[in-house]
Amino acid sequence: MIEDQASSLRKMNQSRLIKVIAVTGGKGGVGKTNVTLNTAIAMAKQGKRVMVLDADLGLANVDVMLGLRVEKNLSHVLSGECTLDDVLVTGPHGIKIAPATSGAQSMTELSPTQHAGLIRAFSELRSQIDVLIVDTAAGISDMVLSFSRASQDILVVVCDEPTSLTDAYALIKILNRDHGIFRFKIVANMVRDVREGQELFSKLSKVTGRFLDVALELVATIPFDENIRRAVRKQTAIVDAFPSSPAAVAIGQLATKAMTWPIPAQPGGHLEFFVEQLIAPKLAGR
Repeated sequence: MIEDQASSLRKMNQSRLIKVIAVTGGKGGVGKTNVTLNTAIAMAKQGKRVMVLDADLGLANVDVMLGLRVEKNLSHVLSGECTLDDVLVTGPHGIKIAPATSGAQSMTELSPTQHAGLIRAFSELRSQIDVLIVDTAAGISDMVLSFSRASQDILVVVCDEPTSLTDAYALIKILNRDHGIFRFKIVANMVRDVREGQELFSKLSKVTGRFLDVALELVATIPFDENIRRAVRKQTAIVDAFPSSPAAVAIGQLATKAMTWPIPAQPGGHLEFFVEQLIAPKLAGR
């Protein structure tokens, strides 16, 4: 009976299409987690059921930024102590958070098999969601690469610093040359205005266009906004604390745009989040 219920739940997950977006950047300090959380909350305010995966497994901070109390985390899922649904905590506007752990070096040294196990755990998810946003760690570790390539869309967050552009290029290069990913969406963060964001995008596009076979798309320019710091101190999201501020408006526009991005009609040929939702309809049609 229990197995039948579990099977039914899996079929429900397979029958609905879930948008999966990885937010990454290569360099730390570019505002990646702020973009993740605020985009998630902006989507939830527009009626979407959203989950955030804190994929910075050893230096978790998503729950801290929202002031949430966490009792279990992804390390307990990996150890087999509980399921993914058991560790979820609820944030603003009903968003679900899959929290990682902080200060655990072992979580940063997971094997590719363990990364795959965590990605596959989402196929057993009972919670109903429309969007999964994956907040990756900084850098170009196997962990970052695994979660990025398992997502449908990759948002690369950059700011106007030479190291940010260099690290973003390095990440794009590895995902392109080693893993066959060709499309990347760029978020220019903490810029003075739209023009500066476009110039930043142009700098990155020139170097990738010269050396790589990729297609970049500028999907958002988010202005530097002191209200972000104020919101962080309050452990709230800027889209809630200061909804009319320039950064909140830009993030709201990003959320609206992201919800229109199409979900692939077929698997990409590698391990992906919720890959069975793409395979099941094809098998059923045979």
